[in-house]
Amino acid sequence: MRLTAFLEKDKDKDKHTLEQELDALELQLFRMQVSIKEIAKRSEIVSIDRTKFAHWVVIFVHRNDSLCRIMLHDCTKPWRGSWNAAIEMEYRGEHTIHIADIKGEENKGYGSVLMNYLQEMARRDNIQYITGDIVKRDFDHLERLQHFYSKHNFNVDVDYANECGRIVWNDR
Repeated sequence: MRLTAFLEKDKDKDKHTLEQELDALELQLFRMQVSIKEIAKRSEIVSIDRTKFAHWVVIFVHRNDSLCRIMLHDCTKPWRGSWNAAIEMEYRGEHTIHIADIKGEENKGYGSVLMNYLQEMARRDNIQYITGDIVKRDFDHLERLQHFYSKHNFNVDVDYANECGRIVWNDR
């Protein structure tokens, strides 16, 4: 069924367009293979996924004590030793992960891939809450943040007068 839907979607593309897309996919897969080898030398690789733009990405993690960083590398670019996006977080007790920061390029789908993995990880580890703070520096892109967190089933509480807020995800 999925193959039929895929072929149906591409039936109107000409041969040249399909060849270009295949070449781009082959390049991404080659870069993914090279990137995984290098990333695995320093980090724990936890997943491979695709962004909303159909870019293949490698998701990897650094953990120490109560801190954790989930990072993402976009395989449309060569691995140069740094990530394209990351969620920095800390464990607070047995049932809460607190997001300290989300970094990376905007509007690439990276944040959603990372957030989906974070929520999957929380479910697997029986973590009930993911929390975070909205701070004054976030108010220049508050609408985008509210949309992002709402899309990922967070409750978003904003104190406009004091330019701060809180996000909470509860999977129960």
